[in-house]
Amino acid sequence: MHQCKVIAVENQKGGTGKSTTVLNLGVGLARQGKRVLLIDADPQGSLSISLGITRPDDFDITLATVLSNVMQEKAFDDDLGIIQTDEGVDLMPCNIELSGVESTMFNAMSREFIMKNYVDRQRKNYDYILIDCTPSLGIIPINAFVAADSIIIPSQPRILSTKGLDLLLRSYRKVQRSINPKLKIDGILFTMVDFRTNNDKSIVQSMRDTVGRNINVFKTVIPHSVRATESNVLCQSIFTYDKNSKIAQAYEELTKEVLEIESREKNRSRNDWVR
Repeated sequence: MHQCKVIAVENQKGGTGKSTTVLNLGVGLARQGKRVLLIDADPQGSLSISLGITRPDDFDITLATVLSNVMQEKAFDDDLGIIQTDEGVDLMPCNIELSGVESTMFNAMSREFIMKNYVDRQRKNYDYILIDCTPSLGIIPINAFVAADSIIIPSQPRILSTKGLDLLLRSYRKVQRSINPKLKIDGILFTMVDFRTNNDKSIVQSMRDTVGRNINVFKTVIPHSVRATESNVLCQSIFTYDKNSKIAQAYEELTKEVLEIESREKNRSRNDWVR
């Protein structure tokens, strides 16, 4: 039976490289022959803009549309609103309309399962679905956690960024305990790291020594690089913009780690089934 892995990428603090990570991890997986859907679940539409949609607010069909259809039990095709991009990944775009839909979700039946209803329809069409969450702990990220198999947490090596992990982990545990018991954390990913500074080096090492005892911290570290900013300005993945750069190599290593995690999970499930 075809298996699709759904990963929510979230940190309640903005500016941690969530959209950049979703884009480049998604393209990295596509370069490995995987069928990938990227879901932009942030009303700012940063992921959509990074994939060349310069005016997402002008789009008539977005994530807000399909979630509204789910809530209203309207019939719609699986590919409604999905855009095939030049980067080899598909995109479900997002714009400011999601903020309006979010307010109506609070009064909906089974409100935590609305996005899961949509994502489950897409599982048969893809190997990976990556959800770029809004930097908050509202109903949309909770929906993403319920829909997902696992979470990746991008974090800058900054005190405020790492402190925000406590609230996120609290929400994760609540969802895992009461709604989605299979939800896992794939790992904390350090982004925009400048190893020339003692501060960055010490925070990364400290997190590995403390949080790393209970939660995986990716071996891959995404370096601070102007190339990432330049690629975002040009609406390209780092692989398209400069595949030989250090940051492209880092995202390639992250892709391998994510694939290795899935491989271990499949082997564990297979062994459990044999027993």
